[in-house]
Amino acid sequence: MTPFIKLSAAGFAATAITFGPARMGFGLFLAEFKSTFSLSTGIAGVISGIGFFGFFLGLLISYAMTARSGPRMPVVSGLFAALVGMAIVAAAPNAWVLAAGVFLATSSAGFSWAPFNNAVHRLVDEARRPATLSMVSTGTSLGVAAAGATALMVSYGESSWRYGWAGFAVVAALALAGNIGALRELAGDPGPPGKGSWKSLIAEPARPLLWIALSFGITTTIYISFAADRIQQAGGLPGIPEGAAPAIVFLSYGIFGLIGLTTGQVKTLIGLPWLLRLLHVAAAAALALIALAPNSWAGVVVSAGLQGAYVMMMSAVMAFWSEELFPSMPSLSFTEALLAVAVGSVVGPLVAGFASSAFGPEAMFLGAAGIAAVTAASILPRMIRERWPREASTGGAAMRRRSP
Repeated sequence: MTPFIKLSAAGFAATAITFGPARMGFGLFLAEFKSTFSLSTGIAGVISGIGFFGFFLGLLISYAMTARSGPRMPVVSGLFAALVGMAIVAAAPNAWVLAAGVFLATSSAGFSWAPFNNAVHRLVDEARRPATLSMVSTGTSLGVAAAGATALMVSYGESSWRYGWAGFAVVAALALAGNIGALRELAGDPGPPGKGSWKSLIAEPARPLLWIALSFGITTTIYISFAADRIQQAGGLPGIPEGAAPAIVFLSYGIFGLIGLTTGQVKTLIGLPWLLRLLHVAAAAALALIALAPNSWAGVVVSAGLQGAYVMMMSAVMAFWSEELFPSMPSLSFTEALLAVAVGSVVGPLVAGFASSAFGPEAMFLGAAGIAAVTAASILPRMIRERWPREASTGGAAMRRRSP
């Protein structure tokens, strides 16, 4: 099996579980959690924020593990955290135990994604790296769609949400076993030390990446934490059981998110600045539609589809943009971008939960749409650099010194 196929498949499986049900499952099943544990919207926002704080910590620990032991250890640790966290959620007797399970499950996303930049950079030819990283990122689509299908069965009374989460834990165990084998070649090997430091990663050429990543973290976590609940609170979608609407959202999100597989080709066709602009316009439209048309089939499906495409394509963009900006530091640069995402992921649901309680969900979602719209307007071609001049001037040597 070629490194391209092996790493694409392993990464796809890892992100399918860690960025699918592990990271997004709380928002998908929020209505059931609110009913079972008597959660207010504000407390739900706190639990979501706790989960994404786990994502933040996972990123920091993951980079340290990658730099010391190579990519296999953090990926395996993340999938184990997903397994244990989702098992805890399945058995949770109260909100505090639920929060602990959500913390562990969501932390898995921080552990398991960035190390693949290290693995891909070292084992895959430069020309195939964007395609490989797009494949890894888009695994989320399958995970979200599968979680949505599970939620649909729960809403029709075919199963308990607890059985669904137990099933997610079983799938995490399978992904764990697969990645242990797929990354065996890189076990204990971090690669040669990289050229550069954290300081170089906050220089001017990298700042648009960080600002866009922060905005991405804020708006996407607001959507995945509260969109399904917004539809439920507004009365659901006509013609289906009340609890089925969140499943429709996440099914649409996952299916349309498969467009992320085309990210590299679209970027080549229209250029990175225009791709970034269009993606943030799509994000603003998705949030506005949930605010204004939560009972419309067309509005909800289009909203979820736009959000799914935005998340999967932006995830791929951040992976290969950070790698191209800093080819001598593929894991460190991507970890930095994901830390910006994590900060937004903690702040977004915390503020949004209390804003929704104070001003209503419509105003909260329109405010989030405004953040995405401002981000789109701020993306100017002269500000977006795909390669840092200093890296470009030493690119040949940097590419040969493959690093974490």
